[in-house]
Amino acid sequence: MRDGSVRRWSRMHTLVYRATGGTVGGRLVDNDMLLLTTAGRATGEPHTVPLLYLRDGDTLVVIASYGGRHRYPDWYLNLTEDSHVLVETPGSRKQMRARTAGPDERELWWPRVVDAYDGYATYQSRTHREIPVVFLEPLP
Repeated sequence: MRDGSVRRWSRMHTLVYRATGGTVGGRLVDNDMLLLTTAGRATGEPHTVPLLYLRDGDTLVVIASYGGRHRYPDWYLNLTEDSHVLVETPGSRKQMRARTAGPDERELWWPRVVDAYDGYATYQSRTHREIPVVFLEPLP
């Protein structure tokens, strides 16, 4: 899928998710979905994307796969500049802090990620970059 198509589907998904409180668009490929809003690197304007997520207590785990493209998704680059993000799940909107998993954490989490959605293994095989695992952690 081309980048323009990805952006259009992402915007549509976000609109439907918000309009239905996550009743529609809250699950995809047998996984829960959240909306992640980051501040744009250049503009500071909010940018929102729907993402599959896993949960580890109060921490949410998302994957910067971008379908196995050779570059990182914009949302990931945004949060490397400003780790403060807004996370929306059905019935909840929270300010959180994002951080990329270190090598040991990624090694621990990657099998869980692939078990949740095996498409991530395919995405990893398409690219030379190591696909980041990102933790969205509650603010103190």
